[in-house]
Amino acid sequence: MPILRVACLLLIVSNCALAADECQLNLSEARLDFGSMNRAAQLDSAPQRLLGERRLSLTLNCAQPGDMSLFYRAVAASAERLQFTEHGSYAIQVSDGMLDGQAVNLGLLPANGQPPVATGAALGWRPGHGIAPMLNGTPLTGKHFTLQLSVSAWADAAATRVRDATTWEVTGRVSHPQSERELTLQAHFAPVACVPLLSNGGLVNYGRLLAKDLSATSETPLPTRTLQFSVSCDAATPFALKMHDNRNGSATGGTDETAYGLDVDYSHNKIGRYYVNIDPAEFSVDALGPLYRTDSTSGGAAWSSSSPRQIPIAANSLMGFTDRTASTLGPVPIQNLSGTLRIKAYLAPMESLDLRNRVHINGAGTLEIIYL
Repeated sequence: MPILRVACLLLIVSNCALAADECQLNLSEARLDFGSMNRAAQLDSAPQRLLGERRLSLTLNCAQPGDMSLFYRAVAASAERLQFTEHGSYAIQVSDGMLDGQAVNLGLLPANGQPPVATGAALGWRPGHGIAPMLNGTPLTGKHFTLQLSVSAWADAAATRVRDATTWEVTGRVSHPQSERELTLQAHFAPVACVPLLSNGGLVNYGRLLAKDLSATSETPLPTRTLQFSVSCDAATPFALKMHDNRNGSATGGTDETAYGLDVDYSHNKIGRYYVNIDPAEFSVDALGPLYRTDSTSGGAAWSSSSPRQIPIAANSLMGFTDRTASTLGPVPIQNLSGTLRIKAYLAPMESLDLRNRVHINGAGTLEIIYL
């Protein structure tokens, strides 16, 4: 046993010596899955449909100070976007650059060694361009460079009307002279059965709020806002609703699967949370009478006893409707559903936020239809 320990120690030292002049590039997520296209609640009239937004972090660590410029290699769709097969596109936004523990501006480089064509705290990563930490228009050298990446993807509306289940997959490479990582994007398309719609494009706008009008030491509840929600299906079919938090991990208030995040401020403090309340009494279905909600925490294997209770929709549960009270049979087939969503938001105490910069309430969620 002592001999084994010595051998392992010698091996580790040898590997460290070989890596003394190398850099290591890492992505927090190597695969971004945008889910199933026709299940996202969105407007139906746009020529392109937003598949969603995914976030990840990038880290470049080098043993010695050096050039931190990074390039993303993939097929261009336009001057601003990259190709997501021939029927879609995606764009990468970079922000929150940190070099050796210090916040830095970023520069968009047309080629390695050339001056930036744009600088700022957040930039669109254009095809064929590089990203580098900057100071006064000059790229900086360092050992540890981190970035936050936000990837948004779109699909041509006509391409989503598929007859059979279809999957898109493309890859790109984040490249540094001494290291690179592959990033894979994936999206799925299913034959259209139901079309969901949210009023106002799903946007809840609280306007401009002044910190002096909000509580410094306690949470501030914001006025309840409403959105009209409807689902229209080709024929009556049983389905359930599921909520996804696109700002996962940013909700205040501790562990609560009904609370969704409002994003974070410039210093990564949580801004607040919101709830999406559904009251069966405010929904109507085809020619059915009073509705009752029923929930499943087992992916639809079992359902709660249906009731008229009004509670927020939960991220880890399925929620459906039935016209039978106290039923555990699950949702009934529905062709047309319509009703009101009530959005209730709470802001964190102002003393917990970084008010040196403007704070943007930036919550985002996806309401998904689960076909049963």
